[in-house]
Amino acid sequence: MPVGNPPLGGPLGRSRSRISASGLTTFLRCQRQWFLGRKLGLSGPTNPSQILGIVIEDELCGLFMHRPDASIDSLTSLSRWINEKIPEAAQRAYDDGLTAWQASLWHAEGSSWDDVQVDVLEEKLRSGMTLFMEEVNRCHSEHGGPFVERYRADDAPFEIPSPAWGDEPKFPVPEKVRSFGMRTWAKDEPMVWNAQGAPVSWHEAWEIARPWVKDPRVHQPQRLYHPDGWAAGELDLVMRWDGRIRLIDVKSGDPTSRFASSLQHQLRFYAWLWHETHDTMLVDGLEGWYLSGPHRIDYTPPTLDEIASMTEEFFLVNKAMQNMGSGPVALPVLPGEACDGEAAGCHWCSLAQDLDGTFINDELLDSITSIRELNITSPSQTLAEIPNRVNVQGSFTGAWGPLPNHFSEPVLGAMLVAGGVQLTVEESEPGSFPKLHEGPKGDIVILNALPGVWRGAPRLYLDAKSEVISLSDAQQRFDEKGIDLSKHTTRLGLLRTRANVEGVVLSLQKRSGVRLDEKPWTMLSMHLWDGKHVVEIAAFGSSITGQMESIRPGDELQLMAAELGWRAGLPQLRMDTRKTRLTLKPKPKSS
Repeated sequence: MPVGNPPLGGPLGRSRSRISASGLTTFLRCQRQWFLGRKLGLSGPTNPSQILGIVIEDELCGLFMHRPDASIDSLTSLSRWINEKIPEAAQRAYDDGLTAWQASLWHAEGSSWDDVQVDVLEEKLRSGMTLFMEEVNRCHSEHGGPFVERYRADDAPFEIPSPAWGDEPKFPVPEKVRSFGMRTWAKDEPMVWNAQGAPVSWHEAWEIARPWVKDPRVHQPQRLYHPDGWAAGELDLVMRWDGRIRLIDVKSGDPTSRFASSLQHQLRFYAWLWHETHDTMLVDGLEGWYLSGPHRIDYTPPTLDEIASMTEEFFLVNKAMQNMGSGPVALPVLPGEACDGEAAGCHWCSLAQDLDGTFINDELLDSITSIRELNITSPSQTLAEIPNRVNVQGSFTGAWGPLPNHFSEPVLGAMLVAGGVQLTVEESEPGSFPKLHEGPKGDIVILNALPGVWRGAPRLYLDAKSEVISLSDAQQRFDEKGIDLSKHTTRLGLLRTRANVEGVVLSLQKRSGVRLDEKPWTMLSMHLWDGKHVVEIAAFGSSITGQMESIRPGDELQLMAAELGWRAGLPQLRMDTRKTRLTLKPKPKSS
């Protein structure tokens, strides 16, 4: 089946601890680009092409899902039938893209949705249909392929069929879909099969050749998940009609793009993930479909021996990803730590400052702010002073989970007690500390815990860099190093879980969607820079105010009593409207 359920993760099945195809290709192009963009979440401004790739692909999938009438008797009439639907699909893509563009809080300088032309979108959709019609034509010439009689006998060859508007959608977790049995999903596009042994008609060839696609009616993630939870991927198309498995990625541009060299790595990752999630099945083909053309680019899928080496390679890459960074992120860095800015997608990762204070590759920064140094005064603190990892002593009194955390992700938890004070200890992300309930009993020491707060109560988070050991083992370890353990542990009642910070906003974005159970979620995130370091600031749901939505890159702001949280081992300051005070500093008047 083309999709699976996440073994770990929340309603969206996303995790910054998983390796993905796009994350891998970014990492291979530039490791610092991956770290800043994927792990920290620091982004650049939105341009129309980023939105167009999504809406065009959605409409292309929607076109595949139509069913032609049985009266269609030629390839020409079949092409005419689907081409008549393209203008309306292109207009929907334009309208959906415009809505997304207007919802975006930060646009690339000089870019405008007015530059987008509907007729260009139509041409891209026609290109996609041209490539698909090649499949339909070949299916017809091969008499429907090996599965035609099974289809006619109502014996579908695949557990998860290619979605069609006339059929009910297949949800990965159907029990979470509210009022599922009361919904009417199907459009008036019934499928009528010919009799057994009859010549294959054109409407049958279309139905059989249709690839599996991401069903736009399904709000749940339609991804493949590695059985051990550390990798995931979302396929565009899976072609299966001829008995061969071909994985296809759709690109709205052309093969001359700066990102085109990454496609082969992306597709090979999908082939590896298919093998890991489909009982060691090898795929038979890999293709890139470029809609500016059209162009069909074929790649050789990996062999069984290559799959084995890829497993080791990807596991080590994922481990390297998770080990990158701890605490507030330095920005800029010394020239030797920055990239050269030549790889596709590089901008923040090339920002550097040499020893005499000169900034290098600061074009994006200069488009946002002229500030290069801030004078941080009390009661604010520099971002470097945000509490990082701590050691604490106590004993566990209870254990639970996996249960949902504040991101609705299933995590393990326990209560830690010391000196009459108790607080919650839990995994920072699903699977980040799976042995929480298997640790020593009695008096313990937790090393490298992440201090935070949730709903006003202090909390400790554990990840792969944390340890839970017995008090006696901790004393022995510290004694061997000549270190006084008592001076390197923090009392539970003295944990610092809030921060007063100020700086310049470098980026921001607002995202929203629905969970597995269709409940809506909204998150606003921005990145604050104090001239030396950058951290993520986040607000969720009702904590997002009109003032926050009015903020733009380049604004200076101060946060008082921001809650300290963590994502992927990096600090994430969270705004609580009841306790966090946000002040926008007035911009200097131009002379």
